[in-house]
Amino acid sequence: MTSGSDNERLRDVGEEALVERIIEHLPVNADVITGAGDDCAIVRGGSDGQWQLLKTDCLIESVHFVPGTDPVLVGRKAFNRVLSDIAAMGGSPSHALVTIATDSDRRVSEIDGWYEGMTAVASECGCSIVGGETASLDGEGALLSIAMTGVVTPEKCVKRSGASIGDGIWVTGQLGGSFESGRHLSFSPRLHEAQWLCERFKPSSMMDLSDGLGSDLPRLMAASGLGYAVDTSALPLNAHVTIAQAITDGEDYELLMTVNAEKSKGILAEWNAAWPDLSLTQIGEVIAETEISLQRGWEHYLNP
Repeated sequence: MTSGSDNERLRDVGEEALVERIIEHLPVNADVITGAGDDCAIVRGGSDGQWQLLKTDCLIESVHFVPGTDPVLVGRKAFNRVLSDIAAMGGSPSHALVTIATDSDRRVSEIDGWYEGMTAVASECGCSIVGGETASLDGEGALLSIAMTGVVTPEKCVKRSGASIGDGIWVTGQLGGSFESGRHLSFSPRLHEAQWLCERFKPSSMMDLSDGLGSDLPRLMAASGLGYAVDTSALPLNAHVTIAQAITDGEDYELLMTVNAEKSKGILAEWNAAWPDLSLTQIGEVIAETEISLQRGWEHYLNP
């Protein structure tokens, strides 16, 4: 790994540059189909010719939830965040490991609530929780980390890469205002909707929206080496949300995808019949090179 300056700090480079440094020399074997850099890693080894998905994510107090939040909702969010990444690959969850690190003054009832929320979601989606770890923090705070496996059939798996010039850019649901409204605690990962899309109108690329459209869309396009053109007036907004908030707020956990223009003919009619309570909106088009960039959303180490 290339060494940086002794005085270089994470706030100087940001999350994306850090991840690029980390993954550049990671060892992989022949079982790895897609390694670090997508919503999930993909490896061979699933049953009946399926691929196995691997994902880990963490929830941090005072970053992803404020102290005093209903612990059941915290547990649900922790689990649903990982499911959202499984959904973005067109997959189904299988097994999960839960690691919790917190201060020793934490009430046991709060941990009970976290697990109540996690086990409820796991039961709803048919995912087993099979172990994990607990650890203490030297100081106040809490971290809930979940590692999950899933499965997907090769023909229905969608990666971040795969977009082509002329593909439409689509998004499910509405954007913006998630944290302020509390939706970041009560969202539903789009597992079934993603599987439906992969069956009928397979996207050319897809990811989940967690850091805001302004950060996640450039990441999606970078995976295909292409750019984007977005009609900001077409963005589906949550109530009392501005266009700027819809671009930068994050914590939406919707699906962001590209779909071949010819393939997407008729998609709205079928979508509205199948999912009448969830919108699907075309917000732009894949182009060779981005001309007008969106304002970036949340980025670890760079945001205050």
